[in-house]
Amino acid sequence: MDIIYLHDLKIDAVIGIFDWERRVRQTITLDLDMAADIRKAAASDSIADTLDYKAVSKRLIDFVGHSEFHLVETIAERVADIVLTEFNVAWLRVRVNKKGAVRGAMDVGVIIERGERP
Repeated sequence: MDIIYLHDLKIDAVIGIFDWERRVRQTITLDLDMAADIRKAAASDSIADTLDYKAVSKRLIDFVGHSEFHLVETIAERVADIVLTEFNVAWLRVRVNKKGAVRGAMDVGVIIERGERP
């Protein structure tokens, strides 16, 4: 299994359960590891034969940037669903990081894996 990854994608969104969090935009960070067979793309040297990580990032920036979820768990599930269905990815790992959510912690968030490993 080959992995195409997209790490440290920063997106400003309304996220959180507290009243003050519903009134401001906070930065979350996404890391995605996506299963892909890159052999065809490597042979052709064509973007048409691979997973276009720029298209993935643009879609997620638009989606998450316009979202107003309460939980990072919800963002992780929705992001996974978008990538699995819209980009025909068989398996992925999604990490959603909400820096500063807990005093004294560098970062907090969730990591999920969805789909079937090829």
